[in-house]
Amino acid sequence: MDLQQHLKNAMEKSEKVRPKVGGFPYLAECLRREGFLKNMWQLPSATSFYISEDDALVIPGKSLIDGASTCPKFNKEKLIAILRIDQAGQTTFLEFLENTWGAGVVKYEVDFINRNVIYYGLNGEEYREDYMAVKID
Repeated sequence: MDLQQHLKNAMEKSEKVRPKVGGFPYLAECLRREGFLKNMWQLPSATSFYISEDDALVIPGKSLIDGASTCPKFNKEKLIAILRIDQAGQTTFLEFLENTWGAGVVKYEVDFINRNVIYYGLNGEEYREDYMAVKID
């Protein structure tokens, strides 16, 4: 089975099992069960990488900016506020990407094995957040 099919399987399964609020750990667990070790997003291009042990699937995104732009400065407090709003189910995924870019995040990586997400700023700043393990039948 190719990585695209594994990604499709994970997305379909997560749609069935994850709650409307607090659903990210369920999506992450579905991706882990399909063999993905890590997911990385590059901003503002919104390009995503789904990384397995032997390969990676790259999905080009729709840019969050229209042309040349200055890069927002990394703002940890703003990022944490954005994360809490998203975790409460009050934003769409596109809004989440736009808001994290606005907080100065240029890349983030989700580690499905260690259950954490690290958000990176342009100058090496970072903020790490762990997420809970969940059980899926």
